[in-house]
Amino acid sequence: MTLPNAEKMYEVVDATWPAAGTSECGPFLIREGKGGGKRVSAATAIGAFEDEDIASAEQALRALGQTPLFQIREGDDALDTALEKRGYTVIDPVIMYAALAEDIATELPPRTAAIAAWEPLAMMREIWAKGGIGPERIEVMMRAKDPKTGFISRWQDKPAGSSFCAMHDGISMVHAVEIVPFQRRMGVGRWLMRRAAYWTLENGGHTLAVICTEQNAAANGLYASLGMHVVGRYHYRILQDD
Repeated sequence: MTLPNAEKMYEVVDATWPAAGTSECGPFLIREGKGGGKRVSAATAIGAFEDEDIASAEQALRALGQTPLFQIREGDDALDTALEKRGYTVIDPVIMYAALAEDIATELPPRTAAIAAWEPLAMMREIWAKGGIGPERIEVMMRAKDPKTGFISRWQDKPAGSSFCAMHDGISMVHAVEIVPFQRRMGVGRWLMRRAAYWTLENGGHTLAVICTEQNAAANGLYASLGMHVVGRYHYRILQDD
C-alpha cells in the first residue's frame, strides 16, 4: 500500500479537524472556525480566481469575525503570489507526515503510557489547556466523526501527555499532541504515536498521519525517528494589519 499524497492529506486534515461550517465564495472555500485555530478558519482555493474574488473572500471572512487568512497548498503558487502583493505575510509553514500503521505499531506501549479515552477526561482537558488547546479546539474534536479517540498518558505515576486521533478513509491523523513540560524527552510522545498506530489497525485503518509546523524541531525529530515520511506541505498567508 502506498502512502497518501498531499491532496489526500488535505482531505484527511479537513475531515479529522473539521470547521464549524463552510461556504463557497466564488472560487474560494470559506471556513468558520469559531476560535478553533487557523486550520478551521482559513480560506482555500477551489478554482481559478481573479483579484476581485480575493476581495470577496476577505469580506466573507471578516463577516464571520475572522482575520483574512488563506491556506496555501501545493500548486497554489499563483494565489501565494497574489496574496503577497496584497500585503499578506507567510505564517506557520506546515509539514505533513504519514506512515503505514503497521510500521509504527511495533512495540505496544506500557499500559498507562497511552490509554485510549473518549470523551476527554478532565485531566486531558487540563493538559491541553496548559498547552494552549482550549475549549474551542476541543469543540473541533467533538465535531470530528467516528472513529475517533483521545489518549491520556501517565508516566512515572504522574500525568504526562494527551493527544487526539480521528480516522478518515483508513487514515488516522493525530492532533493536539501535548506533553507536560517536565515529562518531555521521556519518550511519552513516542508512546502516544505508537498507541495511535495500534488503535488505527484495531479500527480497520492502514495509515497513521500527523502534521507539524516547521518550527517545532522536537516534534519533527520525533516523527522522523519513528520512520514517518514527509508527504506534503502547506502554509498560511495572513493579512496581519487587518
